Amino acid sequence: MACLGSSRLCARAEKLCQLRRNLTTSASLRRELDNPQAALSTRLIQRCQMSTGNEHCASLARAMSSMQTQQPGSLADYRVEPYQLLEDDLKDVYEDIRQELVGNTTNDQLRTIATYYFSGQGKALRPMVAILMARAVNYHRQSNNLLASQRQVAMIAEMIHSASLIHDDVIDQSDFRRGKPSINALWSQKKVTMAGDFILAVASMMIARLRNDDVTLTLSQVVTDLVQGEFMQLGSKETENERFAHYLTKTYRKTASLLANSAKAVTMLAGADERLAEVAFQYGRNIGLAFQLVDDLLDFICSSEALGKPTAADLKLGLATAPVLFACERYPELNPMIMRRFQEPGDVEKAFELVHKSQGLEQTKFLAKKHCVEAIRLAQTLADSPYSKGLVVVSDLVINRTK
Repeated sequence: MACLGSSRLCARAEKLCQLRRNLTTSASLRRELDNPQAALSTRLIQRCQMSTGNEHCASLARAMSSMQTQQPGSLADYRVEPYQLLEDDLKDVYEDIRQELVGNTTNDQLRTIATYYFSGQGKALRPMVAILMARAVNYHRQSNNLLASQRQVAMIAEMIHSASLIHDDVIDQSDFRRGKPSINALWSQKKVTMAGDFILAVASMMIARLRNDDVTLTLSQVVTDLVQGEFMQLGSKETENERFAHYLTKTYRKTASLLANSAKAVTMLAGADERLAEVAFQYGRNIGLAFQLVDDLLDFICSSEALGKPTAADLKLGLATAPVLFACERYPELNPMIMRRFQEPGDVEKAFELVHKSQGLEQTKFLAKKHCVEAIRLAQTLADSPYSKGLVVVSDLVINRTK
């Protein structure tokens, strides 16, 4: 999909004003949408990111994101707490995952390694979003029951995510994850890699048991995207426009695809039509992109204790994330550092300093908030219920998280 032509900007802005009147978010978010420049940039960024191979689109997305750095506040109007709302649905998710893994092998060490990251210490964001979307869609379709197959998708999503963390730890030689020694620091790389493969294999068996070809294809796409995203992370682009497009596509594949496709899968299992499935997909996509943008931001501003892993980890791995790419606009000297993947002595420290001196952090959070505003709009197309309200609140949890 190409970027909007200049002759259509006014029409899009007018349409956005109509959408704004239908939103019931907090006053601060309304003020953001009341600003025509902010509203227009929101839609342009969203449309451009759907065609990240287009250099002009990537450049425009960056330019529009750079125009403002004001930060809308939290959604005080919504009193729903998603994790409390889904307490019964989520309370045994990790235990059920462990049972699936333990029941599919007799090897005690494989059981120990494969279940290491399922101790219940994670955010459980992915199963929470999947179940919240499932219940919101079911209510939209006048049903109050959560299907067993929908809950299975929530478990599968967390298993795929954890398998990807295991493989990331092997590739990145991580020492800590979630405030404790990483799996890679405790066992050999070969055993850890095979444990990650084992988790994916069990998740694939669970997908097969759903007996839904369309859902199987949808969830299988997640694994395809994860591998491609990891390969993209191993490379970089020379020009600034290509680099930002590369980053956005990599971010979608490594993070947002799982949320987008699991939300779509639970909607398909509800028997919803393609339009509703697309709403769920785009909601998950926007939440996923926002989540990763905030993650990249926290890598520069949080302590190691708060994050549960080392800070500036991406720079040390040679990765240029959104804060660095935005900072390049003010400090072009970052470009050669990016190309050599911050490998020369002092590169990491200098890049860290320049990011803080620029507006890269503010621009990154602003772009994340843009995605959250779009996620809110999508959630509010569903029938009003505690669950659709919960989907709105998720955007607030994502943008305001501190770890």
